[in-house]
Amino acid sequence: MEISSQIDPSIIVMILFAAAMHAGWNTLVKVSGDRLSIMALIALAGALVSLAALPFVEAPDPAVWPILLLSILVHTGYNLVLPKAYEHGDLGQVYPIARGSAPILVAIGAIIFVGEYVSPLVLVGIVALSVGVMSLAMDKSASGGVNKKATLLALATGVCIATYTVIDGIGARAAGSVLGFAVWLTIGDGILTFLIALAIKKKALWEAAKSRPGSIALGGTMQVFAYWIIIWALASAPMGMVSALRETSVLLAALISVFLLKEGFGVWRFISAGLVTVGLMLSQSQK
Repeated sequence: MEISSQIDPSIIVMILFAAAMHAGWNTLVKVSGDRLSIMALIALAGALVSLAALPFVEAPDPAVWPILLLSILVHTGYNLVLPKAYEHGDLGQVYPIARGSAPILVAIGAIIFVGEYVSPLVLVGIVALSVGVMSLAMDKSASGGVNKKATLLALATGVCIATYTVIDGIGARAAGSVLGFAVWLTIGDGILTFLIALAIKKKALWEAAKSRPGSIALGGTMQVFAYWIIIWALASAPMGMVSALRETSVLLAALISVFLLKEGFGVWRFISAGLVTVGLMLSQSQK
């Protein structure tokens, strides 16, 4: 499959839409009771949406199944680490570090494993965007100071994000059916996450299911559609550029953090927004 050196405007619009949905379901995990239970139920709800879509998609090429299984494991690790990070830090701290650390790692991974190089200008844009995103976590009025445990867990989440983004980019391009790859991935990821959570905290899981069915259904739907879009984009556009665009979700999460969760506002918001804006423009530049 031929990969363009830049992203088509229609793909950019869809990635931005996916970013908005991603910020939305992350907010539900942060504000809703036992975070692991909510995360597992959202993942299961997404798996049910994918199961409904299964009859309408082609199965991925058999050669891709080992990649698919590896991706399911990494996604599940992400689902377990992210809620743990939210237990120790605010949305305004955890989300920027987790998402902002990923684009640089994805760009490096794409070079190493796929030979997918970007121009120096695009690379500068990706770095600027990542720094801008992560600098949101430096806003002490938003996070109440730097929580070291939350920071480490957020960085671990970022490593998971970067790892599964590169794996999924490779898998989607070789799968034959991009949507089939995405559907099977979200089915496996959702079911495995739910089974692990069920083994760890069965009571909390059922209580969460009974108390927040609407939020869970909404979160699962947003999660699965957002990632279907990202896999579709990864199949035809440079991984580093897709990852950079996707992290615009952090700006929306920052607004949610300030205006809905009342986590505070500071000067770093303005600095971060400027860096992200410059980074976005440069990361979408032609070679």
